[in-house]
Amino acid sequence: MFQSRTHTCNELRSTDIGKDVVLVGYYENMRKVSKNLGFLILRDFYGTTQIVIETEEMMQSLDGINNESTLCVEGSVRERSSKNANLATGDIEVVPTKITVLGKCRYNALPFEINQSREADENARLKYRYLDLRNPAVKDKIVLRSKIVAELRQRMNEMDFLEITTPILTCSSPEGARDYLVPSRNHPGKFYALPQAPQQFKQILMASGFDRYFQIAPCFRDEDARADRSPGEFYQLDMEMAFATQEDVFTVIEKVLPPVFEKYGVYKTASTTPFKRIPYLESMEKYGTDKPDLRIDLLVSDATDVLADCGFGPFAGQVVKAIVVDEFAASRKVIDKICAEVEVQSANKAYWFKVDENGEFVGGISKFLVEKKDEVKAALGLKPGDFVGLTAGSKLAAQKTAGVLRKLLGAASEKHMRTDCYEFCWIVDFPMYEIGEESGELEFCHNPFSMPQGGMKALEEQEPLDILAYQYDLVCNGVELSSGAVRNHDPEIMIKAFELVGLGEDDVKAKFPAMYNAFCYGAPPHAGIAPGVDRMIMLICGEESIREIIPFPMNKNAMDVMMGAPATVEPKQLEDVHIQIKMPKED
Repeated sequence: MFQSRTHTCNELRSTDIGKDVVLVGYYENMRKVSKNLGFLILRDFYGTTQIVIETEEMMQSLDGINNESTLCVEGSVRERSSKNANLATGDIEVVPTKITVLGKCRYNALPFEINQSREADENARLKYRYLDLRNPAVKDKIVLRSKIVAELRQRMNEMDFLEITTPILTCSSPEGARDYLVPSRNHPGKFYALPQAPQQFKQILMASGFDRYFQIAPCFRDEDARADRSPGEFYQLDMEMAFATQEDVFTVIEKVLPPVFEKYGVYKTASTTPFKRIPYLESMEKYGTDKPDLRIDLLVSDATDVLADCGFGPFAGQVVKAIVVDEFAASRKVIDKICAEVEVQSANKAYWFKVDENGEFVGGISKFLVEKKDEVKAALGLKPGDFVGLTAGSKLAAQKTAGVLRKLLGAASEKHMRTDCYEFCWIVDFPMYEIGEESGELEFCHNPFSMPQGGMKALEEQEPLDILAYQYDLVCNGVELSSGAVRNHDPEIMIKAFELVGLGEDDVKAKFPAMYNAFCYGAPPHAGIAPGVDRMIMLICGEESIREIIPFPMNKNAMDVMMGAPATVEPKQLEDVHIQIKMPKED
């Protein structure tokens, strides 16, 4: 029934006129002109070709064959009378001598039009993902993903990194998110965990004498979905280097990533190297975030001294931050929309006023500033035409709210935001510790395996909240691509670092026995990072949702609606792994 194709549906050209060919693909559509004339579009992975039906018998043979059925077309190539310059195969058409149905589509109506699938409801797209992926616009993102991953591998290999795969079934480890647990059949009451990251394994590899490791690592975290985060599982370009410093890691990443972004990205320019280094505290103060979008040239200013006592209630006794935007001609409707969105994203309000052409303050909270007009102008460097966005609250709340406001104002102002480039930066000098928002106790700020700046001396002599770590984030266009660190390879320093958060030597040995013991046999200083592959490809493709670049993504509720996961299992399966289900009580 099936004869191998001679060409793809994107291959035939005018030089093939007169040839006998065999094409296979999907029946995209048919434009019927009469009972003995029609134009069938055949689509395969590579493109489309027009098939001209010129006999009543051939036309009848296609009656009852639904769109998206798979066909084998045997025929000859001829020149098209009306060429299509927008189509690679637009100079030719195929006149069939035989059409065979290889796989019949049994449904008259599709859940959505294939070529318009991106406009369909997201749950429908995910349920019928195999149809969604037939859309060339969707398929091309997955093809591009494959090329990017292959190039990342090539570049890492060229820099003498060795690709090593690490276990998927491992032990639970405090990586900052919930684990996915796997019950053990042979060890009742015990569980494996899917790795949130290969963190411990890659550090143990460094202690095992491997100098440069990498892998395109699958990671599993039971966390909620976001536009830039897929729930359940994701992939990262995981790497680690022995006898390395922070700058060594920066050098590798700065050689690997920009050429990939420039080669495949929707924007063809990326930051020149070295990337800008911004200390964490400076980033929070100047940009209101630890993942600043440097395409926006607006900066956050501190206005506490001049505005906290201006008589406006929400400012009284609070830290006040300001963002000055010159030549901002947005309407009141746009400004109100921006302020509303700030409140949605930050749970805090934003305020504003303008400086009119006469130098007077107008709009927003301007009436509270009449008596301090000259002082405010001097403090913020204001001139006619300036717009001033304001936030207030505790220091951290005012900063974070200003960060959201800065991003929205930048997006609304063509003058202050470039949209045709990839702007990378490193956020460095993160605090080693912080006070947990929920616990109110001292906690690790980022990775607990990081080396404190100053080593043991810092842990013994400095206040915990003043200690900085050799931790760094890679940020591109306001998206955090990765966190990394110089690792704590000294068992004594490691124990002291954990003691400060209430975990003693026995806890460290119990929680990280393999890594702790490996380090006791002499470990090299080492450092690493793990840029998120999915987020990189999302940026490269210019997509706002990470689900667009994942072949089979879950929905926002961490459900695979195509496969029906998560799902119930048979009682026997639960018995095998010694699990009993206790359902939550209904309210």
